Amino acid sequence: MHLQLGWRNIWRNPRRTTVIMIAVVIGVWSMIFMGAFHRGMINQMVQNGIATLTGHIQVHFKGYRDDPAIEKSMAEPKVVQAVLEKHVPPGARWTARVRVSAVASNARHSGGVTLVGIDPAREAQVSFIGEAVTQGHYLGPDDEYGIVVGEALVEKFETKLGRKLVLMSQDTDRELASRAFRIVGIFRAEMEATEKQFVFVTLTAAQRMLKLEKGISEFCIVLPDRHEVDEVADNLRAALPPSKYEVHNWRDLLPLVDAYLSLFDTFIYIWFLVVFIAMGFGIVNTTLMAVFERIREFGLLKALGMKPWWIIRGVLTESFLLLVMGMAAGNILGLVTIFALSGSGIDLSAFAAGAEWAGISRVIYPVIHAKDVTIANLVVFILGLLVSIYPAAKAARFTPVEALAHT
Repeated sequence: MHLQLGWRNIWRNPRRTTVIMIAVVIGVWSMIFMGAFHRGMINQMVQNGIATLTGHIQVHFKGYRDDPAIEKSMAEPKVVQAVLEKHVPPGARWTARVRVSAVASNARHSGGVTLVGIDPAREAQVSFIGEAVTQGHYLGPDDEYGIVVGEALVEKFETKLGRKLVLMSQDTDRELASRAFRIVGIFRAEMEATEKQFVFVTLTAAQRMLKLEKGISEFCIVLPDRHEVDEVADNLRAALPPSKYEVHNWRDLLPLVDAYLSLFDTFIYIWFLVVFIAMGFGIVNTTLMAVFERIREFGLLKALGMKPWWIIRGVLTESFLLLVMGMAAGNILGLVTIFALSGSGIDLSAFAAGAEWAGISRVIYPVIHAKDVTIANLVVFILGLLVSIYPAAKAARFTPVEALAHT
């Protein structure tokens, strides 16, 4: 009976019912969409950070992270290699690198870069560079004098494929080492800063230039399951002598992204609360208007013997129906919007400079989490009923005399 009466009552004024439903739909849609947008943004920040030469775990010589000098290279990489082969899980991929600060120059320009010496075959399985080359070709094992650079660096240096680029850095004798390389490939990365920062040569070319012999700067490991990172890192720390080696997981290597992850849930719940407060005022205002328009009706019902609790239950039933319809439409609209954007993503190229400063990709692909959708609906439903208690109690307090005397 209450559902039937409530359904009829909410359509006594279709315009008002439509307005409050639109408010609920927009509120639910914005919660679901913004939650998916921020989830996608955080996920891509993590993925981009891991793919941009970070990996899930890195092994360095002790003190390298504090002072990444050539002297802090690992002279005996086979020791670490043997440990990795024993302790990393099946399906994991790893590679060795030389990474040093350098100066790149040509006839017109010069600037600081990070020189990365890589094993081309292994690196392609670990980081973004294997699939990022858009012009020329990726490094091969015989490209001793080849170099792969970013599109932004090519534009900055006003150069092109086939041109020479001279790299200068300090070798193990603390003397200036320089070598000319020919640009064989140009890559494109998610962020322009990556294109300007990194230049890639073969591992042997970097070792010869810097007089490292077989020495390397780091081992980078990518695991099949990100949730295994802590366990594998602990195993590596236990197997490697702590006086010589340090093991860092991606959270240690990407502290800003880790901070975003820690604060994300708090931010999204604050957003849910702000949206509901704006929506809640509309629910209370509309329900109060409906109550005051029906003062004589409530007075008559009480005169006929209806208990105050029944009146409260009737008003709450009307709010319940409004919320359920609005939530259903809001969920459908939110899921359709996210599905429509899941292929093309949300292009933030117009805000590229600000987005890159925060480590955000140029294109964001929304990601739905069941937890976010559930919490958004619970917030709207539970708090929506709670704020409706006030107008319902107001309706129940009218006495038959004052209600019937109301004009």
